[in-house]
Amino acid sequence: MTQPAHPDSVLIVDFGSQVTQLIARRVREAGVYCEIAPFQTADTAFKRMKPKAVILSGSPASTLDEGSPRITQLIFDSRVPVFGICYGQQAMCAQLGGKVESGHHREFGRAFLDIGKDCALFEGLWSAGSRHQVWMSHGDRVTSIPPGFEVVATSANAPFAFIADEKRKYYAVQFHPEVVHTPDGAKLIANFVHKIAGIKGDWTMSAYRAKAVQAIRDQVGDKRVICALSGGVDSSVAALLIHEAVGDQLTCILVDHGLMRKNEAADVVAMFKEHYNLHLIHVDAVDRFVGELEGVSDPETKRKIIGRLFIETFEEEAKKLGGADFLGQGTLYPDVIESVSFTGGPSVTIKSHHNVGGLPERMNMQLVEPLRELFKDEVRVLGKELGLPDSFIGRHPFPGPGLAIRCPGGVTREKLDILREADAIYLDEIRKAGLYDAIWQAFAVLLPVQTVGVMGDGRTYEFVCALRAVTSVDGMTADFYHYDMEFLGRAATRIINEVRGINRVVYDVTSKPPGTIEWE
Repeated sequence: MTQPAHPDSVLIVDFGSQVTQLIARRVREAGVYCEIAPFQTADTAFKRMKPKAVILSGSPASTLDEGSPRITQLIFDSRVPVFGICYGQQAMCAQLGGKVESGHHREFGRAFLDIGKDCALFEGLWSAGSRHQVWMSHGDRVTSIPPGFEVVATSANAPFAFIADEKRKYYAVQFHPEVVHTPDGAKLIANFVHKIAGIKGDWTMSAYRAKAVQAIRDQVGDKRVICALSGGVDSSVAALLIHEAVGDQLTCILVDHGLMRKNEAADVVAMFKEHYNLHLIHVDAVDRFVGELEGVSDPETKRKIIGRLFIETFEEEAKKLGGADFLGQGTLYPDVIESVSFTGGPSVTIKSHHNVGGLPERMNMQLVEPLRELFKDEVRVLGKELGLPDSFIGRHPFPGPGLAIRCPGGVTREKLDILREADAIYLDEIRKAGLYDAIWQAFAVLLPVQTVGVMGDGRTYEFVCALRAVTSVDGMTADFYHYDMEFLGRAATRIINEVRGINRVVYDVTSKPPGTIEWE
């Protein structure tokens, strides 16, 4: 029988919640490996992973609707511990003999949980008679629990807010323990994986590195690999990991598409040629990419053009090398999740430029994606494990489509040049203020809006530049960085004074989720 790659793991079944990824983060933070699988393919994932426990996510759906998501019976037949969250609780009750109804008082936001009795899941955390803040987000609610379950906690509008079947190790909650608005939620999830499922918190980057290197060797054998190196943290860590596994069988290709930040291509070439023994090819494809993008305004069309041109470029370079069997790239777990509809998942597609579903059939190559199980912060830990300097590991992420999606509306060479200069000034001011490491991601955006302004003794009609800076741990949730007005004034003044084509600067204060603006 084939052994699972991670023998002590947790399967998270995704019913379409926008915060399913946060459940995975909390499990990983507890030192336990986990994967998210859409409910449609949960049985296949369960058979492959052989998990020690299962967590069921929330969902915008209703169990009362015809054809609504359901839990595969395989999970219940396996007798592994199960933790149902929000819709996960309702689905458990609906399928195990309880009852769910709509039309009751809805709850969205902060609520308080009253603990009625002790429970194994509360060990070292909560006790009977105590009260704790949680975060609710539901319309339907459980009105009758299945046989074997008992109520262990209630809230004002959820009489079955926390139920448990201790004998079968089934636990179900109406609230969301994965979000920060439930202060003890991460500890509750840690209790489930450690104390209930009995999984040790020993999943480390060192162990992941060893397994990833062996997996690459098993996949590649003695064949040739070309790696898409952008100079960002993700592709660089992927390249070093592949190089550790197969050495000179790897050739890295930096495609300079004209959508990178100021001087970035030259800096990347210099760093890798001076410090790492990697075979690196620098391809000047500026005219090719910018030429096809010029005048294109639809963001999805931009992404598809860029993705297609990348593939064509790699195909051509592979032929020059005499052929390559594999294409390595720095796809991360959030990329996979946010592109999940390509594999039949319930979530909305956010990223379509990643080849998570495979390469075109005409391209006789396979993908090597050694980071596709990792979140962004975990990639940085792996990078440190591989010996990358802290200054590089801490670089802000920059998307594959680059400035094309930071330039909403029609793309032109002039607008890209304006944006590149504004972005460089903005990052320079952040570094001078000592704020770079406190911010997860910062960038400038050239809005498709021109405004009338007065500069000196004349009127101008020029673009508006938006500045964005966010704090984040995992890249899945983010909050805007709280600059002081002195900094914003200084950065805005420099941009307006030094970049011809911009006469106004604004600051974006959206968060993720909800209400995300990705500027694309």
